Amino acid sequence: MCTVSYISPKEGCFITSNRDEHIARPVALEPKLESINGVQVVFPRDPLAGGTWFAMNEFGTVAVLLNGAFENHERVLPYVKSRGLVLLDVIASEDPNASLQTMDLNRIEPFTLILFTGTSLQEFRWDGNQKFTKDLDSSQDYIWSSVTLYNKEAIAQRESLFDEFITAGDKVTASNVVDFHSNNNKDFENGFIIDRSTGLKTFSVTQVALDQDSMVMKHFDLLRDKAFEFPYSPKKIATVR
Repeated sequence: MCTVSYISPKEGCFITSNRDEHIARPVALEPKLESINGVQVVFPRDPLAGGTWFAMNEFGTVAVLLNGAFENHERVLPYVKSRGLVLLDVIASEDPNASLQTMDLNRIEPFTLILFTGTSLQEFRWDGNQKFTKDLDSSQDYIWSSVTLYNKEAIAQRESLFDEFITAGDKVTASNVVDFHSNNNKDFENGFIIDRSTGLKTFSVTQVALDQDSMVMKHFDLLRDKAFEFPYSPKKIATVR
């Protein structure tokens, strides 16, 4: 939930996320298909809080969570609900975009949520007091880093590495995007795979590769050295280019 990229080649898109957590937190359960409010949703579940940072539903909607909004915040406990449970409420709603706008987020910790519906790409931020929504061009490429773990200089460096990867001239594939997310660039503090002395560590890399006919979720559990693949045929995906 701490690094997210959206990459749009000529057809479909790749949405990829690195989950950074303290080693005291349990590893996530492997991705499974669950019915939530009558909507089929695939996601890896956090056994501690019960939510998730990455989910896709039967209609081709993908939602990914990052901790924090615009700047690192001081926690004001107690919070009434996990951000990961908020994500599940959103993706299992009839209209995820509208759900975010009407949802009561009072006493929810700040977060950023990237929402792709097949017809739109949206960046939503909650700073603890106010909602901020930005519609993005789904034909472009983006990367986000959690402000709770990375300062402005580190975020800028990560963006520079991402730009180099996109413009390198090689064909961008689902596999080499995962490779990009799996490279610490000899920097265990601010690379894409971190291993800090404070106990913060990259737990996993999760990706959805999506086109008009299918989508596949791949989840790489780095701590247990396991990989899971969940192919899924959505009811309808209407991608816009």
